[in-house]
Amino acid sequence: MERGGWTYIMTNKPRGVLYVGVAADLPARVFQHRNGTGSSFCRKYNLTRLVFAERHDDIVTAIAREKALKAWQRAWKIELVESINPGWDNLFDVIL
Repeated sequence: MERGGWTYIMTNKPRGVLYVGVAADLPARVFQHRNGTGSSFCRKYNLTRLVFAERHDDIVTAIAREKALKAWQRAWKIELVESINPGWDNLFDVIL
């Protein structure tokens, strides 16, 4: 049985630097980013705010979505975030 997965976007401030990621265990991964033990990119730009998260039934689908989002233009990613989170609120406590 395959585990589900998450596609997510982290930032440092509204319309700031964006990081698109994928995780099987979203709470653990976001915790890593928030504590500086996640990706070096997130650490470098202090990306601690979870602003978008999308649940997938399997990790393969989550990975495919991550790759697609990474290929998107920045403006499209901003529109995606603002369509579900117009205030760029930190969704960590809401979703998890």
